[in-house]
Amino acid sequence: MPFILDPKIEHLLRRAGFGARQDELDVYRAESINGGITRLLEYERIPDAVDGKLGAVGYVGITARGPFSPNSVITDARQRWLFRLVHTDRPLQEKMALFWHNHFATGYSKIAGLVGTVEATRYMAAKPTEDPAQVRGQLELFREHALGNFRDLLVAVAQDTAMLFWLDGYTNTRQRPQENFGREIMELFTMGVGHYTETDVYAAARVFSGWNLSRPGSAVDSSQRYQFAYVPNNHDTGEKTFSFPIYPDGSRTIRARPAAEGMQDGLDLIDALAANPETPRYLGKKLYRFFVSESGDVPASFLDRISSVYFRRRYDMKEVMRELLTSHEFNDRANIFTRFGWPVEFVVRSLKDIGWNGFSVNDALTPLANMGQNLFDPPDVAGWDLGRSWFSTGSMLARMNFASALAANQRFNLAASAKGNADSPETLLAFVLDALKTPAYDSDITTALLGYLRSTGAWTGSTTQLQAKVPGLIHLVAGTPEYQFV
Repeated sequence: MPFILDPKIEHLLRRAGFGARQDELDVYRAESINGGITRLLEYERIPDAVDGKLGAVGYVGITARGPFSPNSVITDARQRWLFRLVHTDRPLQEKMALFWHNHFATGYSKIAGLVGTVEATRYMAAKPTEDPAQVRGQLELFREHALGNFRDLLVAVAQDTAMLFWLDGYTNTRQRPQENFGREIMELFTMGVGHYTETDVYAAARVFSGWNLSRPGSAVDSSQRYQFAYVPNNHDTGEKTFSFPIYPDGSRTIRARPAAEGMQDGLDLIDALAANPETPRYLGKKLYRFFVSESGDVPASFLDRISSVYFRRRYDMKEVMRELLTSHEFNDRANIFTRFGWPVEFVVRSLKDIGWNGFSVNDALTPLANMGQNLFDPPDVAGWDLGRSWFSTGSMLARMNFASALAANQRFNLAASAKGNADSPETLLAFVLDALKTPAYDSDITTALLGYLRSTGAWTGSTTQLQAKVPGLIHLVAGTPEYQFV
C-alpha cells in the first residue's frame, strides 16, 4: 500500500517537479520539507545520466523510426524530453526549462520553414556533446541556465540561433532595423507591458542591429551550422536614448560607438533591463502563477520579497526560487491544488502515477497535441494560453482518452498492485485515490466512483474483477476535474 507522505512534500513534488515515481517517493519520504527543497535546488550534485536510459528495460519506451535522432528529428526530440520528464532525478531543472520554454516562447514550425526540419530540430533540441559542431539547442540552453543568473540567460537567449530566427534578429541591420526582438525583450522577457514606449522599441532595434547569424563549418563533416555573429557593418553606430535608465548614474542614452565596439550596445541594454526594478516584479508574477497559484491577486509582499532577493543576490534565480519554495504563500494549504495542470504535466504525472510498462512516450505526442500543447512549438511569442484556457470539450476528452488508454495498457500491473487493498470497493477506492494523490473529493463523486465498482455485481476482489475494474476506476479518477489541478 502507498505510504503516507507529508502533504507539503507531495505539493512540492507536483509544483517543483511532475509528481513522483515510486523511487522518488522513497527518496523524499526521508526528507524534511527543507531537505526536499534543498535537494531540488541543488540538483547539480545529482548525476544527470537519464538520457543514457533511453530504450532501456524498466523505463518508459521510445519509438524509433530508423536511428533514434533527437538532435535532428523533432518527434524524437519531443520523445526524449518526455522521457526526461518522467525519469530525471533533477525535476526542478526540467520544470524550470519548461518555464523558460514558455517565457521565451520559440516555435519550431517557423524555424523549420526557414531552414528545414533537421536544422530546426538542431537549434531547438541538440545536445552539444552529440552534435558534430557542438551546437547547443535552445532547450539545452534553458537547462544550463535553469537556475542561473537571469542577466546571463538574457544574453544567451539574445544570441541563441533559434531565437534569432524566431524573432527575425538575423535580418536586423542599420539600413532596416528589425523591431521584434527589441520589443519582446522588454514586453515579454523583462519589464512587461506599460514600462516602455514605441520609441524605446525602435531604439532597441537599433541597439541589436548587427546581432545576426553566420554560417561556418563544412557540409562534408556536418559541422556547418548557423550561429550568432556580431556583424559590425550591420550595426547602427548612432546614440540611442530610452525612456528608462540605462546606466547606474541614471543616464538614458547609449552613446555613439564605432561599429567594431557596437555589440556593447546590446549588452548595455540587457544590463539595464536586468537591473530595472520592474523586471523581478514581472518575473515574480509569472513564477507565482506557475509555482504558487493561478487564483486571486499576486500579493505585493511576495513580489517585494522576490525583488529583494533578486537584487541582493545579483539576479541569481536559484536564490529567487529558494525564496519562492520556502515562502508561506507556496506552503499555504489554501494554495494546494490551485493551478491547472498543463497537458505535459498531466501526461507525465499520469505516467508516474499509473505506470509505463510497455508504453512509449511516442504514444503521448498526439494526445498532447489534442490537449493543446506541442513541445517546442508554442503558438506565438506570448507562449501558451494558460489556466482555464487549457480546457475545452475537445482537450478534456483528449485527457480522458489518454488516461483510459494508459490505464488499459497497465491493467495487469494495476490489478496486481491493488490485490492487497481490494477487500471492499471502499478500500480499493482509498488505495487508488492515495496512489494518484488527488485532492479530497466530495461525497457525490465518491459515491459515484463506488457505484462504478459495484455496478457489475457482488464484490469479490478477484484478479479478474480487478483487471476489469481498476483500469476503469483510474480512468474515471484521472478524468475528474480534481485530477487536472497540480
